[in-house]
Amino acid sequence: MRDLRGQGLSFRQIEAELHGQLNLFPEAGGLLLQLPVRLSPFEQALLYHESEDSRATDAYQNAIGEGDSVADAYCNLGILEFEAGNIPGAFDRFTQSLRHAPRHFESHYNLANLYFEQEDLRLARLHYELASEIEPNFPDIHFNLGLVHSLSGNFQEAVRAFEKAREFASGEDAAKITSLLENLRNALQKK
Repeated sequence: MRDLRGQGLSFRQIEAELHGQLNLFPEAGGLLLQLPVRLSPFEQALLYHESEDSRATDAYQNAIGEGDSVADAYCNLGILEFEAGNIPGAFDRFTQSLRHAPRHFESHYNLANLYFEQEDLRLARLHYELASEIEPNFPDIHFNLGLVHSLSGNFQEAVRAFEKAREFASGEDAAKITSLLENLRNALQKK
């Protein structure tokens, strides 16, 4: 009988070998094979994008040409255009995304944010509302809608939007929204 404890084997491995069972994964002699990973064109583009690789733009164009996640590819191209400071290009890409998928949440949300930054509150509100129909539990949409309503002077709608944002927010965000609501209500009572 051989001594198995000196080989770094666990109690279970020792007990199994004593009962005539072989170790399925021996300590030495095993091979680790690297299998090729096949990413879709969109997945490859996303990988480039996440690692800030300049090939992301061409890869998203390739994904669009291949018909792979077309709306997502256009949306992510819009984000790249925005990051490059090309606001008209970002608008164009987000609307192209919506042409392919009219209920594409991220494109509506990103368009709403762009319109908000451009101070077009009517179109910002429209796209936030459309996005909220698609993803009604996303607190940022309701918070941003509250901001739009506040800036438009529609304070009762702002309160409702902030309350909804608080309902879906968690932790520190919910506490901040509660504080904002208290301040807004106090200001409305003083009027």
